[in-house]
Amino acid sequence: SLAMNPIQRPEMYIIGAQPVCSQLPGLSPGQRKLCQLYQEHMVFIGEGARSAIKECQYQFRQRRWNCSTVDNTSVFGRVMKIGSRETAFTYAVSAAGVVNAISRACREGELSSCGCSRTARPKDLPRDWLWGGCGDNVEYGYRFAKEFVDAKEREKNYVRGSEEQARMLMNLQNNEAGRRAVYKLADVACKCHGVSGSCSLQPCWLQLADFRKVGDLLKEKYDSAAAMRISRKGKLELVNNRFNMPTQEDLVYVDPSPDYCLRNETTGSLGTQGRLCNKTSEGMDGCELMCCGRGYDQFKSVQVERCHCKFHWCCYVKCKKCTEIVDQYVCK
Repeated sequence: SLAMNPIQRPEMYIIGAQPVCSQLPGLSPGQRKLCQLYQEHMVFIGEGARSAIKECQYQFRQRRWNCSTVDNTSVFGRVMKIGSRETAFTYAVSAAGVVNAISRACREGELSSCGCSRTARPKDLPRDWLWGGCGDNVEYGYRFAKEFVDAKEREKNYVRGSEEQARMLMNLQNNEAGRRAVYKLADVACKCHGVSGSCSLQPCWLQLADFRKVGDLLKEKYDSAAAMRISRKGKLELVNNRFNMPTQEDLVYVDPSPDYCLRNETTGSLGTQGRLCNKTSEGMDGCELMCCGRGYDQFKSVQVERCHCKFHWCCYVKCKKCTEIVDQYVCK
C-alpha cells in the first residue's frame, strides 16, 4: 500500500511527467520539449501528483481497490494497464492535480510565464463590488495541463479501430474530464473591507475549490462512468445504446474491472486479505463485500482519545485521555 510505503517523488510517476527532462524514460518527445521550455513548472506537476495520489486514496479508502498497488516502483502500477473505471479515475484525478497546482502557482507568482487570473468579470456580480483581485489562474493551468499531459497520447499513431486506439481515446477523455472538474468548481470569492465590517469595499476574484470537492465530483463520475468500445471509424461508442453519450465532463472505460479480491501480480491487485472492514455495513466497506465472502477475523484494539475537554480562561483547552477497547474486523 502506498500509505505504508510512500513514494518520495511522485512527480516521477504521474502520467507522462518526469522531474528532469534529459533522456529519462517515460517522457514522449513532445513532453521532453515542453519540460525543457517550462522546467520551473515541473515542481508543481510534482505537487499536483501528490495531491492526486492523496485524493485517490481518500476516495477509495473503503473500497476493495484502495488506490494501492503491488508494484512499488510506480504510483498506480499495473492497475493502469487495464482500461478500467479505476484507471479512468486515476487519469482524471492526475490531470486535475496538475491544473490545480499550476493555477495556484500562477497566482502566487511562482511561474514567470503566468500571473493572476484574467477571467472576465461575472455578469451576475453586484455592480458596486470590485472585480480583479489576484485570482487563481485556472485558464492557464487548464491550457498547460492539456498541452503537457495529453502530449503523450496525441503523439501515438495507432491503427484505426484497434484496442490501442480505444485506450488512447479513453485516456484523453478522462484527462479532459479531470481538467474540467477543476475549471467547473472554481468560483468567485470576495472579502469585505470597511469600518467596523461595513463592507463598503468588496473586492472579488476567481478562486479554486478545495481539491476534496474535485475528488468528490470525480468519484461521482467514476460511479456513473460509461462503458465504451472502439468503432471501425476509430471513435469511441457506447457498449449499451440505452444510455446517453458521455459529455466531456464524464469518465469512460473500455475494460471491465478486476474484482480486486485476491492478490494478482498481473492485474496489480493487492487483494483484501488483512483489510479492516465494517461488520454492520452493507456497503463496499462491509465485511461481506470487502472480504469477498471469505469471512473475517475479530480482534480487540485499544483506542486512546481526548475527552472531558474544558475551556480555561484565557485561552486554552485542557483534556483528559480516555481509553476504549473496541472490536475490529479484518478480512481472512
